[in-house]
Amino acid sequence: MQAGATMDLLTPPLASITADGLSLVGEVTAEELGLTEDDAIACGPLAVSLDLTNVEGLVAVTGVLEGTILRECVRCLTQYEDPLAFSVRAAFVPEPKSPPRHPKRVDPRKAREEAVAAEEEEDLDDQYQYQGNFLELAPMLREHIILAAPMQPICSDDCLGLCARCGKNLNEGPCQCATEPPIPTFRVVQGTKRKTGGSSAS
Repeated sequence: MQAGATMDLLTPPLASITADGLSLVGEVTAEELGLTEDDAIACGPLAVSLDLTNVEGLVAVTGVLEGTILRECVRCLTQYEDPLAFSVRAAFVPEPKSPPRHPKRVDPRKAREEAVAAEEEEDLDDQYQYQGNFLELAPMLREHIILAAPMQPICSDDCLGLCARCGKNLNEGPCQCATEPPIPTFRVVQGTKRKTGGSSAS
């Protein structure tokens, strides 16, 4: 089963997600995912292909997200288009109901075992919670896109960066700083001493 509409793509009804699976294929925009310019700047829509299965309330989501993100190179500070393609793997569980006003006495051993089991389950997939009759996929996809950003974005491995003296982008050609010979500091000092010494002698 496929759903092509953006609304169904990002908020599929839980009733349509069965153990047999539901396939979602389509395109989404940065606005629909809730991405801001601080998060990531998408160059056009992003292609999404997801497979969802629901087994006793646990919804497993796997698939692929592809697109192009505009990033700023840390070396030359110019913007470049970075192809984005990564696998999506997440699990959605029902949001726990609020505890009763008079909770029953909890067995510490049982609580510890449940906590360990929950941690092991979280290690398998990125885990999210859902409530109501629809699954909200936009926040999960947005988080995946943000986490996919490189720590040090570089436009290319052989980027020359900026000149430390004049700030020219060296990828566009050499600057004049390299051709200008530096002035030796010791010669300037010696010349100054000679001038002052000659004036005092006269």
